[in-house]
Amino acid sequence: MRKFAYFLVKLLLGLQLTFAQPVADIGSRLELFVDDHLIESLSGGASLRLHSPTPKEIVLVHDAPWEGNGSGYHSVFKDGDKYKMYYKAWQHSASPGSSGVNKSYLAYAESVDGINWIKPALGILEFNGSKNNNIVLISEKVGNYNVTAGLPGVFKDQNPDAPADERYKALIVSSAHGTDYHGLLAYKSPDGINWKLMSDQLILKDDAFDNQNIAFWDPMTKEYRIYWRYWTESQKTALYRGIRGIKTATSKDFINWENKQVLKYLDSPEEHLYTSPIEPYFRAPHIYIGYPARYLERPWSPSLRALPEVEEREYRSSRVQRYGTTITDSLFMAGRDARTFKRWNEAFLRPEIERSGSWTYGDNFIAWGLIETPSDLPGAPNEISLYVSENYWKGNASKVRRYTLRLDGFVSVNGSAKGGELLTKKIRFSGTSLNLNFSSSAAGGILVEILDEKGNPIPNYSSKDCDVIFGDTIKRKVTWKGESDLSSLEGKVVQLRFKLTDADLYSFQFE
Repeated sequence: MRKFAYFLVKLLLGLQLTFAQPVADIGSRLELFVDDHLIESLSGGASLRLHSPTPKEIVLVHDAPWEGNGSGYHSVFKDGDKYKMYYKAWQHSASPGSSGVNKSYLAYAESVDGINWIKPALGILEFNGSKNNNIVLISEKVGNYNVTAGLPGVFKDQNPDAPADERYKALIVSSAHGTDYHGLLAYKSPDGINWKLMSDQLILKDDAFDNQNIAFWDPMTKEYRIYWRYWTESQKTALYRGIRGIKTATSKDFINWENKQVLKYLDSPEEHLYTSPIEPYFRAPHIYIGYPARYLERPWSPSLRALPEVEEREYRSSRVQRYGTTITDSLFMAGRDARTFKRWNEAFLRPEIERSGSWTYGDNFIAWGLIETPSDLPGAPNEISLYVSENYWKGNASKVRRYTLRLDGFVSVNGSAKGGELLTKKIRFSGTSLNLNFSSSAAGGILVEILDEKGNPIPNYSSKDCDVIFGDTIKRKVTWKGESDLSSLEGKVVQLRFKLTDADLYSFQFE
């Protein structure tokens, strides 16, 4: 009887272990460490490290008469041999140097390299009697709708079945608070320049939408996905109550939306998320990444008064208190199902060194859309460019600064100088070799060990067999005693153990 009980307990424990450790079939996908999805354990001096982008040059100044210090909410994407940018063009009166207020417009800029941008004279819409401008949509009354062109989210539709006249799409807000005409409108365009309504009905309503709302064709699920601004205690006649947050939904036709949900975050406090820039990561579209702006109202204090240009801050507060006391930065988050995210609670993009126009409301908003651009270092691999708002609400022109980040470089598994280990969960892969995106010091490096289904090192693939990997590259093949061939392990259940010493591992991929 005792032996039977012992056997039964052992059997149940074995079943529990089996159910608790499902195998992740990763195929030949690129896998990042932006969440805990593939991490079984981190030990020794190993930890996840969030990395921040590096500031580069100012690429755009919004100084045209129809633009101004309130220009922002940029959408950026690669389209053929051009980079394209759409944004709110607007002047705000919150700065003592402001020339006044103008209505908001949707404007367009383009670039051949992601660094040098132009505002083409499109000649389609008038501003002060002239069509010599880059305006593609005007805020105006359209039927019962109050079209607010300054709250845009624009993208090129990657749906292969999208009609020719809908190759570009946009979300535009109808600002009609307290009425049945407040919500989101869908726009379409054959060329990204000439825009028309897709429907004479709102595609979403009953929320605030008082920011840049975005959508895209999801290549993994073969449907459209949308993200929009809501307030946690919003009501039809009092939209702006509670905490600013993000909702999502899906659609097959971009008009009828279902599966509406509030985003969930793992181990993060409730904070105001001011913007909703979320997208499938272009190198690993099964991973959704977001970089929302975080909004904080700080009370007046010696530290707040010590920030740059206190007189301007006081002037803003004289108009509306929070205009002068609010500070914004940007966060980073990642998820696998487009609804649940690991949100890093420390800033992805800080306001950084104090200078004129910094540490203000609207500073550090990252444009929706990360793009791959050449490095300015000769011989270096391509990198990610991000476009960030600067000088917001100051004087008569806000600015856009480009930032860069290494490919896959959002988060790394970092091993200290004393060394640390990462053990992955059980995986099944396709391919015959393993490549790493990593960096190390001159003295550091990485060893890779492959374990079988029972957790034992596989002969010829132990850490003792592995040739130490050191350097700094986005793609390096792992070898064991000079050999990289993994064909004998393809399709089998394995685990990877990375031993890191003064090194960072950003991603890995079998091929």
